[in-house]
Amino acid sequence: MKHIFALFLSISISLGLTAQDTTHWDLKTCVEYAIKHNISVQQADIQVRLAKLQADLAKSNQLPTINGSSGMGLRLGRSIDPTTNGFTNTQFLYNNFGLNGGIQIFNAGRLRNSSDASILSWQASEADKQNTSNDISMSVATYYLQVLSAIEQAEIAKIQIEQTKQQLAATKKRVEVGLLPELNLLELETQLANDSSTFISASANIDQSKMLLKALLNLDASKPFDIQAQSVDQIKLQSFADLQPDYVFGIASQNLPGVRAAALRVKAASKNQLVAKSSFYPSVSFGYNLSSNFSNVFNYVSGFNFSGYSTPTAASPFVTVNSTKYFIQSPVYTAVTSQRNWGNIWNGWGNQVNNNFGQSFGFQMNIPIFNANQSKISYAQAKLNYRSASLQEENTNLKLKQDIYTAYTNAVVAFNKLAATQKAVTSAEKTYQFATKRYDLGLLGTIELLNNQNNFLKAKVNFKSAQYEYVFRIKLLEFYKGEALSL
Repeated sequence: MKHIFALFLSISISLGLTAQDTTHWDLKTCVEYAIKHNISVQQADIQVRLAKLQADLAKSNQLPTINGSSGMGLRLGRSIDPTTNGFTNTQFLYNNFGLNGGIQIFNAGRLRNSSDASILSWQASEADKQNTSNDISMSVATYYLQVLSAIEQAEIAKIQIEQTKQQLAATKKRVEVGLLPELNLLELETQLANDSSTFISASANIDQSKMLLKALLNLDASKPFDIQAQSVDQIKLQSFADLQPDYVFGIASQNLPGVRAAALRVKAASKNQLVAKSSFYPSVSFGYNLSSNFSNVFNYVSGFNFSGYSTPTAASPFVTVNSTKYFIQSPVYTAVTSQRNWGNIWNGWGNQVNNNFGQSFGFQMNIPIFNANQSKISYAQAKLNYRSASLQEENTNLKLKQDIYTAYTNAVVAFNKLAATQKAVTSAEKTYQFATKRYDLGLLGTIELLNNQNNFLKAKVNFKSAQYEYVFRIKLLEFYKGEALSL
């Protein structure tokens, strides 16, 4: 027995020291922290950002396009000079520029409706993120209440230990003077050991509940953590009159993000129907293109040298003067070539770019005639997606109404259970008090006393459990009503 008490004392001291070094969190702090750090919420936030980028992209598709290009290089061997369009075997430097773009003038609203659908999908993702945050908030509240319930059950177990100790001390004195047999003392010592075991289990349940809450908050398991202990009797609750299911459903159907997300997806599906339908209509676009280029050879003719006159042949032209024939000879010149360096290869760049500047503008119409039924099938798919989204919205509202009525029914059951367990506590307490008096008078055995004591303990534990269950059921209805989670 001494070893059990020493172990119990060491556990109590360690729990006390841990609590002194830990920051205590209230429910509001836990909920706010979970919304910022929970992995599921962070993943939902990423989906929102991706949807926002898709919406921005769809909106940008309606804007005109403009693209610029430029190139520079060296051509060797036989190629076409881009400025003369003639073949050349001389290496040359080339440089070109281009600017082109266009805009959709008419596309049966395809781009506009696609942008609207993307925006609605983005808003639906925002609502999904809020819905995930709400789910996490409710889970945090559930685990938070579990920790509070475990703390109160541990307190009940601690009180039970104190009562057993008092009975043990009183019985020990009576055994020493011979008023009671030693068996009574042994039975009480066994009960004290069981009560200590119950307290240790209750304390371990507190730690386990805290670990579950820390996991939900995405906190490091080794980080000190505790919550603000609060009696269940201090938690403020709304009355049933303010939580009638029809009234709560009317508010929830307008405010809950899950319902809003379903409605937004129906609107997005409607827009996507129009996008698919636009493929049956012609489209008109306007485009333009501006371009220019420059080229210059490295080897060029820089001058000529006189080499004499051509040699006359029978085919050479001639003139006759006084019956004498004179052949006409042409002067012969030899070309002198030079090599341009990197500095003067760019000579004439401005004039060439200006002279080679070309522009083109035009309209283009695309008329769908037959595309292997792709437009028809896409439109049929879009209509089915719209029908599916509408059914999902209907199912979301039906499920919400069912959940609210179920929550209200559970709250009524929890209230009745609370009333029943409260009566059980009152009855068990009176029974235990009578049993204690009879035991003190020697009219009742230890086993019967301990049975009544254990029944009283069980009734108090059941009552506390019923209290927290009732609090959770009411808080759930308040949450559906749009009230912030608080205790």
